[in-house]
Amino acid sequence: MTRVPLSDLNPEKDSLKTVMETPPPTTPRTEPTDADVEAFKQQLGRPPRGLRAIAHRCPCGQPDVVETAPRLPDGTPFPTLYYLTCPKANSAIGTLEANGVMKEMTERLASDPELAAAYRAAHEDYIRRRDEIEELKNFPSAGGMPDRVKCLHVLVAHSLAAGPGVNPLGDEALAMLPEWWRKGACVTTAEEDAQ
Repeated sequence: MTRVPLSDLNPEKDSLKTVMETPPPTTPRTEPTDADVEAFKQQLGRPPRGLRAIAHRCPCGQPDVVETAPRLPDGTPFPTLYYLTCPKANSAIGTLEANGVMKEMTERLASDPELAAAYRAAHEDYIRRRDEIEELKNFPSAGGMPDRVKCLHVLVAHSLAAGPGVNPLGDEALAMLPEWWRKGACVTTAEEDAQ
């Protein structure tokens, strides 16, 4: 796929029809319910591993970010604390990645010391939150932090879980997304199907 500068993204051509005016509201961290676990299974096509909490809920009501234990039940280190589960959001972020947004953000980190400092602070926040659960010595944060942008999904998940102002590039990527929930939830639970 041809990479284009972020400034050249064409919302009509690139399936980003309506860029978000305001991000989804911050939601409280909650314990997962049976319905949340079922939604997760439908979203990712597998049962959750190391699920600790629902870190953010989509405006449709379904989980869209989960908090995962730093170590999976089998002991395998899993440094991705916040995991984006919504397939609609994941698809929209995939479009950004395919259009070279990560490369452009990484280039900006090299030339903008203020942005680089804010991104390093986001990295430190991510590590601190993960280490409060269990320390993973010598493991990176996630998404390429603090020196590059490797995965917008992780950065957006961090922004949704932590709230605005914590991860500048996660906030920026989130603002580029369409309101993925507007056409309905990505999955329905058995309870919703019965209604």
